[in-house]
Amino acid sequence: MVEFYIPIIGLGVAVFTLIFLVLRTRIHVLLAMLIAAIIAGTSGGLTMSNAVEVITKGFGSTLGSIGIVIGLGSMMGRILEVSGATERIAYSLIKWLGKRREEWALAITGYIVSIPIFVNSAFVILYPLVKALAKKGKRNVLTLGVSLAGGLVVTHHIVPPTPGPLGVAGIFGVSIGSMMLAGMILAVPCVIGITCYAKWLETKYPEYQLDDTEENAENLQQVHQRYMEEKSNKSLPSLFLSLLPIVVPIVLILAGVINGLLLKTDIFAGKENDFYFQIFGFLGSPIIALAISVLLAIYTLIPKASKHEVIEHLEEGLKTVGIILLVSGAGGALGAVLNESSTGTILAQYIASLPITPVLIPFIIATLIRIIQGSGTVAMITAASISAPVIKQIPDINMLVAAQAAVMGTLFFSYFNDCFFWVVNRMMGIKNVRQQIIVWSIPTTIAWGIGLCGVLLLNLVM
Repeated sequence: MVEFYIPIIGLGVAVFTLIFLVLRTRIHVLLAMLIAAIIAGTSGGLTMSNAVEVITKGFGSTLGSIGIVIGLGSMMGRILEVSGATERIAYSLIKWLGKRREEWALAITGYIVSIPIFVNSAFVILYPLVKALAKKGKRNVLTLGVSLAGGLVVTHHIVPPTPGPLGVAGIFGVSIGSMMLAGMILAVPCVIGITCYAKWLETKYPEYQLDDTEENAENLQQVHQRYMEEKSNKSLPSLFLSLLPIVVPIVLILAGVINGLLLKTDIFAGKENDFYFQIFGFLGSPIIALAISVLLAIYTLIPKASKHEVIEHLEEGLKTVGIILLVSGAGGALGAVLNESSTGTILAQYIASLPITPVLIPFIIATLIRIIQGSGTVAMITAASISAPVIKQIPDINMLVAAQAAVMGTLFFSYFNDCFFWVVNRMMGIKNVRQQIIVWSIPTTIAWGIGLCGVLLLNLVM
């Protein structure tokens, strides 16, 4: 009986050590995760040398499945930033949706652009447009700002090729295309929920309204163009070219997923070597699809840039993902240790007897770690690392749903230990702590609750 509890106690000590090292010491999360993996491995029955071997294998396996995709996605996102494509998408949606629907235009913009662009960068780039809209349209800046931030934060947390969801997909062994399709669907009601809450903020805090007192007020296009000239002194690309690098890889990857489903039917069984399935199997692989996307971004969005400038932009994009790659790999190492040791089997037997669906385990773990240490990426990677080896041993569990549960749990109550909490509140001028929580912590929790319902519904359907 004592031997039965030792791996469980060891895992508890490993998780406590990980959280303690991240919060209370100067040790980086990468080293903290490796230390936690060693503790979990040795307490689960592995020798010290075996634990190191499994850590190395798990690290390499995880990065092998997602590393190139993360790098390509970051390069494409950087080109979208510097070319002005992000602003073009926002401005075009605002023109189409018309006056008094700016919050929906900004929410849709956030939903689209945060798929390839990091959430903090995207909000900083687009916030001047929020101010211009609030001033010209006499709209509440909180309503517009939270709508934009809501669209950004949801897809950033649950839709690849954002690094966090990619890492979770790799750890759970889920195809990136399936993860992308499920994430894009589940993100929609979450964004709608945040936007509706943002509209209520206009009633709650009517004082956050920017009045246009200029005698000859500029229209939206003039305000936007002036901002862009001051920022980069170049014209914006067309909407078609701005969307092309985002839409093409999504279409190719989803085509690959659909073709995979077709090949499982009786009509198309055995036709995987046909030219159509071969060509779209190649183009629909995430690596090729995103490589095409990067090429499209380079040659259509910045056609006049020199070779030196292009390489500089691409390398700047890669700088932002180095640590995320290492943390994702460390998460894979922790998961591999739990899979190889007796801990995963023991936990699987225990969880299978609980009166809840096992897919909620990664959701609960991600929620707890998110509230403790703040980083959504670290929370989802850790939750996936701990839960994936356990859930894989339970019969009739859909790993795609479990992966979505892990990423969805990280939307819970963004507050002081989350850097995006400060970006949103400080840029909108919110200094009162109670207001900061009402403005940003509550809407992310609303998205978390809606996301939980979506995960349970997806689990019921699949």
